[in-house]
Amino acid sequence: MTREWTSVTRRLARAATAMLAVLLVVSIAPPEAASAAPRRVPINGAGSTWSANAIDNWRRNIQQRGVVVSYASSGSTDGRNRYRQGTVDFGVSEIPYEMSDRFAGTDPAPSRTYAYMPIVAGGTSFMYNLRIGGRRVTNLRLSGEVIAKIFTGVIKRWNDPAIRADNPGLNLPARSIVPVVRQDGSGTSAQFTLWMSKEYPAIWNAYCAKFDKPSPCGLTSQYPYRANEGFIGQSGSTGVAGYVSQGNAEGAITYVEYSYAINARFPVVKVLNRAGYYTEPTASNVAVALTRARINEDRDSRQFLTQILDDVYRFNDPRTYPLSSYSYMIIPVDRIDVQSMSEDKGYTLGLFAYYFLCEGQQQADVLGYSPLPRNLVEAGIQQIHRVPGAEKRNIDVAGCNNPTFDRNGRNTLLANAPQPSQCDRQGTRQNTAGTGGAREQTPVLAAAQCSGGGGNNNSGGNNNNGGGDNINGGGNNTAGPSPTGSAGPGGATTGPIDPDTGLPVGSDGTGAGDGGQVAAEPVSLEGEGGWRLRHTVMALVAVLLIGLILGPPLLATALRGRREPGGRA
Repeated sequence: MTREWTSVTRRLARAATAMLAVLLVVSIAPPEAASAAPRRVPINGAGSTWSANAIDNWRRNIQQRGVVVSYASSGSTDGRNRYRQGTVDFGVSEIPYEMSDRFAGTDPAPSRTYAYMPIVAGGTSFMYNLRIGGRRVTNLRLSGEVIAKIFTGVIKRWNDPAIRADNPGLNLPARSIVPVVRQDGSGTSAQFTLWMSKEYPAIWNAYCAKFDKPSPCGLTSQYPYRANEGFIGQSGSTGVAGYVSQGNAEGAITYVEYSYAINARFPVVKVLNRAGYYTEPTASNVAVALTRARINEDRDSRQFLTQILDDVYRFNDPRTYPLSSYSYMIIPVDRIDVQSMSEDKGYTLGLFAYYFLCEGQQQADVLGYSPLPRNLVEAGIQQIHRVPGAEKRNIDVAGCNNPTFDRNGRNTLLANAPQPSQCDRQGTRQNTAGTGGAREQTPVLAAAQCSGGGGNNNSGGNNNNGGGDNINGGGNNTAGPSPTGSAGPGGATTGPIDPDTGLPVGSDGTGAGDGGQVAAEPVSLEGEGGWRLRHTVMALVAVLLIGLILGPPLLATALRGRREPGGRA
């Protein structure tokens, strides 16, 4: 019997050793050999800084589920170039390929397969740094024509009569305006110049002519400027927002996605819309505006799902923000490009896309964006189905947790969008409420105080009509704690004022303590999370090793016990 047990022990040891060898081979084998099923692998993308704050938030959240996404916010032009070169798995841009550009030239389409998928909506805002008597201005209003003239060098000082007409409640300083523009290829520049070319072609074409460009000038992703004419160039949305938010950048203004102004705690311009109201790019105002966006619905077109915004610019709903638009992810479709894509990457890209089209849209409002409407969520899901390796999920979009619509398909943002305050209506009155990331009120002159009028203030959810109450009290700040500055009652400063700058005599204009925030740079997180097949195999290997080490001695002890007197078989 002893021999039989010894033989059994040897056979078990040989079998365990063989199994261990197999498991070791599996554990160190290339990923493709471990399983034929699609797996989560790291993916990477590059492009739009306009969308970067949303993308960075999504990829951090989904990493907890084992989906690892790296993203370089290098600008829309660079994102399209990298996708064309096959060095990234996806690109992000506000403008498609093959657009005619007077300054950057035509952007050729890539040889690899591609399609567009809307990922988030938002508004291009105008973030600024301005003070009156040492107190930060948070309620500046501008018409579209004035904005176009500022960014083409026609209007050069903050106390220009056209700016004063938009702001009857502000005693604006004679400070020079410093337009801060993108010096890199930018979808934000393209969106802004497209708006100017459509709405103010004479102003924009005259500016382009200074750079020897014929009319019509159209859009450009490379904003033209000359530093010796008072313009400042910066790279990326973080660059322009960071410059304007410096304490020593008073007088500066830039165009940037609303999210960056919120992060920097700086105000944005309320832009005059076609209904005669000054509005900012809140989630609801953007959602209202984009109901007039025309989307290319020709599935056979290479421009499928791209946007036409002419009717958005001219929409006469009082709640609309004129410079509203979408951003796009450029994705591989229909077939695998061997050198730049795999089914595993397609599978992972699909998981990421399903997440941000549904659940991820819940964070859009808080981040300074506006969630996608139902029709674009549905179209986006169909685009994911075209990605090689992606799961073809049959998603009921009514239940996918997108906050734009309810289970009945109703656009909740549109239905619940508040009307603007009558204090934001064009005329002699002016709202005191702050904007963007600077919600403190700015007192206005007594002649422009706003009383009654009805409607909710869309800049912070406050009702300024107060049932007919005077919101400004003849110049007294009713906002509670006063903003930083040396202003006395009604915004008047103590001591003599410099007539050129509007600041107290002797002030260096740095605004210490109030303007030093700089927009945060999105950080790319590398790594891989989640329990994977390899981890399971390694755990099994560890268990077998322990069994091989401890098993034979325990078995031998048991056999010796059977041979003792009274214990023989």
